[in-house]
Amino acid sequence: MAAPLALAAGGATAQELVWARYGDIDSLDPHRATSTLSMQVWDQIYDTLLAFDMDGNPGPNMAKSWEVSEDGLDYTFTLNDGILCHDGTEFDANDVKFTIDRAFGDTPSLTRTSWGPITDVTVVDPLTFTVTLESKFGAFLPFLADSFSSMVCDTNTADTFGSSTAIGTGPFSLVEWVKGDEIVLDTNPDYVNWGEPVENDGPPQFDRLIIRTVPEPQTRLAALRTGEVHIAEPPFDDVEAIKEAGELDIVVADNTGQNVFWEFTISRPPFDDIRARQAVAYATDAQMAIDIIYGGLSQREWCPIARGVFGNDQEFCKQYGYEYDPEKAMELLAEMGYGPDNPLETTMFVWTGGNRHKLAEIFQAQLAQVGIQASIEIMDIGTMNARVKEQNESPDAETPGTFDMMTWSWYDPDILYQLWHSPGAYSGYQSPELDAMLEETRTTIDPDERLEKVQAVIRYLMENAVHIGLYTPGWEWVFAVRPEVEGFKIGPFLHPNFQDVTLSDG
Repeated sequence: MAAPLALAAGGATAQELVWARYGDIDSLDPHRATSTLSMQVWDQIYDTLLAFDMDGNPGPNMAKSWEVSEDGLDYTFTLNDGILCHDGTEFDANDVKFTIDRAFGDTPSLTRTSWGPITDVTVVDPLTFTVTLESKFGAFLPFLADSFSSMVCDTNTADTFGSSTAIGTGPFSLVEWVKGDEIVLDTNPDYVNWGEPVENDGPPQFDRLIIRTVPEPQTRLAALRTGEVHIAEPPFDDVEAIKEAGELDIVVADNTGQNVFWEFTISRPPFDDIRARQAVAYATDAQMAIDIIYGGLSQREWCPIARGVFGNDQEFCKQYGYEYDPEKAMELLAEMGYGPDNPLETTMFVWTGGNRHKLAEIFQAQLAQVGIQASIEIMDIGTMNARVKEQNESPDAETPGTFDMMTWSWYDPDILYQLWHSPGAYSGYQSPELDAMLEETRTTIDPDERLEKVQAVIRYLMENAVHIGLYTPGWEWVFAVRPEVEGFKIGPFLHPNFQDVTLSDG
């Protein structure tokens, strides 16, 4: 059980804010997980060297300034003075070195490649350090503003780090994590905001944040209405009724970096044939489906990277996309020998939550109209990721290849490297030509030149029907908020921020 919360200053009753979510985190260690649920908790416990503004551009934060060498390989940063870890120790350049060395250590960060080709971190003095890269890396600075680069204090040496202990410099400190139940965080009285796009530069203005796991949407809604919970993702079917009733505020995140898309098992039939992939694309009326399920809460996404991310250009992507054209889909299937008496049979993988099961049923019906019989398998996102990788790595010629409604959230087009540079996140589509193109998106720093490289990759992925965009945002982007909560904000790339939150008596 969490420690009792002491009275606030002056003997007033201490204030707790309860945030309910559908699932739990994977780890308190930012090197040991990749889920949004985990990332959003790291935001509260840790801080980052840089911070995104509301447009998603990186700027100063813990690091107040930096210089780049002429060859683009050395970045020298200067830290703000007076940053304290939750255990009272001073945060300095040694903590930065500890964090980065750990990310490349014996058990490296799951997002190690996103740090870039770092070869060394040199401590110049307590407030100055230099990061040396083997080659230019266009996504280096944006990564330092993302939660996956959370700075970990070098006092995190206990075996319990990540499971029951976590020492950072963020606005809240860990009290306890009861797995599958709740995470209890107390306000860090020493916190100073150096770069987050909020008005409050000091500690949060309430005393305790409780992040509770409540899987059922209707249970979350009931708890919101009684005041047991202050913030939660509502049932999508009830959003319009909630707006009309006016009992709760609906906050919709912008610029989430989320992209939901079709991807395919290309190692065996039928999707080793581009015509089968293109047939799925032409048979999918994504706009109709998201209008039915999400109304105006989602948008059609034509690009392999989400809106708000560098390189996303809807008009450019649409040139190479697949407009809904069921007749074209049937023509392609007929060329492959499929027809009314011989439908293409496959399986669609979908992850749980967010009414995606209903969305999948609409897509299933659309595909059936052109002669594609797709059974649906629904599972949690971790299981789906593993199944997709397994499908690609263990081809079984007797079993038709699958396809899946995949999802990623990222802040930079470098996500395309993570997904599609051999062997890729899921050991899927691989091509030496594409690998070379993806390398160029990483090693090009000039923004205009990098944009050309990124859009060349986008065109390749779309023309080869490797990555078929469906919609954005895709999960946890709608929040219902009780009226006594004021100042709740969603930062870029789906980072809830409680700095400006105040709680009234309700």
